[in-house]
Amino acid sequence: MAYHSEVMVPHNGTFIPVAVRNYTRADFDSMIALQADCFPPPFPEELWWNEEQLGNHVSLFPEGAICVEYNGRIIGSLTTLLVYFNPDEPMHTWEEATDCGFIRNHNPDGNTLYIVDICISPEFRKAGLGKWMMQAVYQLAVKLDVGRVLGGGRMPGYGKVAGELTAGQYVEKIVQGTLVDPVITFLLRCGRMPVKLIENYLDDEDSYNYALLMEWKNPFKRGK
Repeated sequence: MAYHSEVMVPHNGTFIPVAVRNYTRADFDSMIALQADCFPPPFPEELWWNEEQLGNHVSLFPEGAICVEYNGRIIGSLTTLLVYFNPDEPMHTWEEATDCGFIRNHNPDGNTLYIVDICISPEFRKAGLGKWMMQAVYQLAVKLDVGRVLGGGRMPGYGKVAGELTAGQYVEKIVQGTLVDPVITFLLRCGRMPVKLIENYLDDEDSYNYALLMEWKNPFKRGK
C-alpha cells in the first residue's frame, strides 16, 4: 500500500500544506529538478539522480521511495532499500551499501532499512521536512518488521575544524552539544543513535570523506 500523509509545515512565517508520499515515475522530472536545486553548479550534473536510478527505486522498492510535494512541486525526497546488516561487521562504504544509488542489491528479506539519500530544497530547509520523511521511514520499518533504520550521516561541518579536531573528537562534541553539525545534529534530533565512525565512506570533501553510521532500532520488532 502506498504511503500518503498530509501535514502542515512552517514556512516564511505561516504554515503550508504538504503531502508526504511515495514518488513514482510521474515524478522523475520533478525529482531531477530537486537535485538541480540542491546541488547547483559547480556540482557535477552527472552525480544527480538519473532516470535509471530512479526507475530502480520505484520498481525494486517503491515503498522506500519517499518525497514531499507542495503545489505540484517535489521539495524533498528520501530513498531507502532493504539490506542485511551484521552489527559485528559495520564497516562499509556508501557505494557498497547502495549499489552506487542503483539499489540493485535490494534484499526483500533484509533485516535493515538503509537510507540511500535525503534531499531537501534549500528554500524549505527550515520547514521540518526531513523529520516528516524520517517519520515515514520509521513507520515503514515497523510495518516491514525489520530491526533498524540505518545510514551514514555526512559530517559537513567537520571540514571547518579538521585542523583542530580528529573526526572522533568532532562527533563527541556534537553529541555533547558543544558543536552543531547540519546533518549529524539533525539525525540525533530524529532519534538516530551513533553506531560507528567510518572513514572513506563517501567522496565528500566537506566531511573529509568521513560519515557517522547511525541507527534507529525498531522498538516494535516482533521476530528475532
